[in-house]
Amino acid sequence: MPTQETIYAVADRVATITLNRPDKLNAWTATIEKEVRASLEEAGRDDGVRVIVLTGAGRGFCAGADMSLLTSVATQGLPGGEREAASRLGGDSLKREGILADFQKKYSYLLGVEKPILAAINGPVVGLGLVIALYCDLRLASEAARFSTTFAQRGLIAEYGMAWMLPRIVGLPNALDLLFSARQINSAEALRMGLVNHVFAQDNFLDKVHEYAVDLASRVSPRSLRVIKRQVYGAMFQTLAESFDLAVEEMVASLHSEDFREGVAHFLEKRAPAFEGR
Repeated sequence: MPTQETIYAVADRVATITLNRPDKLNAWTATIEKEVRASLEEAGRDDGVRVIVLTGAGRGFCAGADMSLLTSVATQGLPGGEREAASRLGGDSLKREGILADFQKKYSYLLGVEKPILAAINGPVVGLGLVIALYCDLRLASEAARFSTTFAQRGLIAEYGMAWMLPRIVGLPNALDLLFSARQINSAEALRMGLVNHVFAQDNFLDKVHEYAVDLASRVSPRSLRVIKRQVYGAMFQTLAESFDLAVEEMVASLHSEDFREGVAHFLEKRAPAFEGR
């Protein structure tokens, strides 16, 4: 798949998507947006991919929206009328069958991707870059990572559903602190508040991320990962009773799956699993 501002590679059943504008700290552009979505769709279709890693080239993950775009908007305003601008900024829904409408927006569609997405945050992640990281399933950070919402410092607001996602990840008081102050925090503080799941040393960061991803890709059922991801995000819009009843349905279905039989067999036979995702 030809790309201009990203790199797509698959190894050990892990697809790695790398934002590739290192001289700009991988600032987000329309080209990156299009290529990331295409790469995620490719990884979703590929039976040889079980886990997806999203990271940035060089010394940063993503410095937010490209400043040339922000400068143009600040000096000239948004092109087109308000309705046209809102439509363009909001993006078109993917309208995928069986996916909640909430998970079909401009960036929230990452939650509807059936395979786990790991954000490998190797350096600064700011503004829109943090929005993207929030929509990944797990966030793995290097010791050099730095985080900031930055929106309030630019006269902007909590963009693209961040006001919904961030409190669910770090809690309401932490979310308001990060959004109001737009202060920068390091990976240690991000770990304490639950913004990231793990912190690894900078010198072998991507190796550690790949090791974690390979472990997911090889040791657990891809069918289980697919269903659990759907359950967890779907439960955000369900009552406890609804989530419980769906879990019973999914449990019955899992007991008839090939992955369940393999899960029992490899445990009893004391060997590595050979899950097929069915």
